[in-house]
Amino acid sequence: MVDVTRSPISLEGLDLAALVASRVCHDVISPVGAIVNGLELMEDGADASTTELALDLIRKSAKTASARLQFCRIAFGAAGSAGSAIDTRDAQTVATNFLTDDRTSVDWHVPAAYLPKNRVKLLLNMLMLAAGGIPRGGVIKVEATGEGDETGFLVTVTGLNARIPPHAVDLLAGIPSNEQGTIDAHAIQPYYTGVLARAASMSLSIEKIDDYVVLKAV
Repeated sequence: MVDVTRSPISLEGLDLAALVASRVCHDVISPVGAIVNGLELMEDGADASTTELALDLIRKSAKTASARLQFCRIAFGAAGSAGSAIDTRDAQTVATNFLTDDRTSVDWHVPAAYLPKNRVKLLLNMLMLAAGGIPRGGVIKVEATGEGDETGFLVTVTGLNARIPPHAVDLLAGIPSNEQGTIDAHAIQPYYTGVLARAASMSLSIEKIDDYVVLKAV
């Protein structure tokens, strides 16, 4: 339930941009740091086995960094000029590469189509929020509802101890999660998801139903 006793969050454009940039950097800095560590191992005159381990670390980390950057380019970036549409097949590719690992898979059921930019950005941010609800991994099922200008999205998450991410309900509605009424880089993603929903003139909800977490945008 939304905490209606707190005033809505009000962010200037520069503050919103700074917080989103901080969130993107947070997602990318870990694999980039691992690449640096691998290069340092090789520079220290490591033996053949250590060099191979370092190369494997660099390969995997470079792949992870690339996947995260490509995802963030669409989910947070301009991804084309104002008013442009985005191919849902591109969204599927970046989402699958970003979210799929040994514990988590994406079950995609959105037909190929060009949809308004903010609507596709909203979908990707819904998936990012959904992944935060299954810290031990699981399945993220993505479906389209409606057609054409009425296209919406249904994201169903299953996994061990699936839950609604902390403060997500308030933040999606633009309400701060603390008494001070402030927001930080950790909380900016669900808040930004709500901003995208309102920009796309869509209603967004998240709820726990039995063992599922369900996100719906209509």
